[in-house]
Amino acid sequence: MQSDHIGLWNKCLKIIEDNLSPQAYKSWFEPITSSSYQDDKLVLRVPSSYFVERIEDTYLNLLSSVIRKVYGSNTKLSYEYNVVKGEPDTNVLMDRPKDSTVINNRVQLQSQGPSDPFSKIQYSEIDSQLNPKYTFDNYCGSLSNQLALSIGKAIATKPECKAFNPLLLFGPTGVGKTHLIQAIGVKIKETNQNARVLYLTARVFESQYTTAVRNNQVNDFINFYQSIDVLIMDDIQEFAGKIGTQNTFYHIFNHLHQNQKWLILSSDCRPIDLDGFVPRLMSRFKWGVTAELSQPDYVLRRAVLEKKSKEEGLSIPDDVLDYIAENVTDSIRELEGIMLSLVTRATFLNQEISIDIARAVISNAVKISKRQLTFEFIAETVCDHFGIESDLLYGKSRKREISDARQVVMYLAKKFTKLSSTTIGVKLSRNHATVLHACKTIEERVSIEKQLQTDLVKIENEFKK
Repeated sequence: MQSDHIGLWNKCLKIIEDNLSPQAYKSWFEPITSSSYQDDKLVLRVPSSYFVERIEDTYLNLLSSVIRKVYGSNTKLSYEYNVVKGEPDTNVLMDRPKDSTVINNRVQLQSQGPSDPFSKIQYSEIDSQLNPKYTFDNYCGSLSNQLALSIGKAIATKPECKAFNPLLLFGPTGVGKTHLIQAIGVKIKETNQNARVLYLTARVFESQYTTAVRNNQVNDFINFYQSIDVLIMDDIQEFAGKIGTQNTFYHIFNHLHQNQKWLILSSDCRPIDLDGFVPRLMSRFKWGVTAELSQPDYVLRRAVLEKKSKEEGLSIPDDVLDYIAENVTDSIRELEGIMLSLVTRATFLNQEISIDIARAVISNAVKISKRQLTFEFIAETVCDHFGIESDLLYGKSRKREISDARQVVMYLAKKFTKLSSTTIGVKLSRNHATVLHACKTIEERVSIEKQLQTDLVKIENEFKK
């Protein structure tokens, strides 16, 4: 019986196929084959370590039950796969009468499978997607970003030291996070051209993953990202509520970190404030170092303006630079927008740059200078307007006045923030479909209900104060 290991495994596959959807079976079990079965030890050949992690996370009870039924309750299961740099295999010991499974410490199989086939493979070059303009040379520092800048330079100049891995930078929009994380990648590439450095946003990663799932190419997707030496990902808050993407990134994160590869991430808020994330991925973000980039102080704003004017070959009076630095305070991106508007106005009007022109530009830059609205501020303002307790907004109450206020919050959050429908839903313990329905409902009602029109005008006026 033990010699017919292929027939026994095929019997297992038949049972598993009957208990899973066709897509799940085709993706996760059809590629698995039986390598050997001797002395109650079953060795399964899987395409990669990710298969082991996914099966143990999602299908362990099913697999253990089927193996006990076909092979017997004393069967010890081992996986083998082509490993990268000696990554250990996983053993699973099923020695309990029910559906529980004891997972042993990871040990590498010495007797099965070929030697590491990837040890001498040279991966093809990739486009790092880095902007060569984002360097440390043109990045201005001050107390508002000193820690983050110091850590970034330490990583870039000595990437073999993994004390800060992973690095997570956080701060509001426009404070220089993207510039700094790309500067790290640019410097590493300058030092080692063979380093596989990749920059991308979380939204691009999500789009690629969705495409991979649709084309049944998830394994290729994972294998590619597991080959990266320095993975730089911007705006990880975009993963909120996307559980499939988070689980996949979790496995990629584990592989890269285990193999001493760099993970450099950015977020618009502290890890503790990230909503809609699975706990195990949140815990990974806390493994290394987090550093904040706060709103630029005066010293940084003044330095940015001076550097920008030199880059553009402009001669701007000091009093003009001082005036802008004192009055444009929210972000670096804001300053750059003001500078562009200032130069454009002076050029087309054929005037010298002066404080009067700077004053006119700043006073007209409504979108740049207005308050940065947050979901929490919008929710608080709506609750104050309708006279309800904010706690009720986040609960399950379906009373008309609370439900209406909740829909108004969703509508205004979608209108005035960059939050996705999924993220807004997560904050209110709802799904994205509920948010879309709320926005559509408010849009329809506001066209015919004068009172709702009045309420929205008053609330939005509060935003401008």
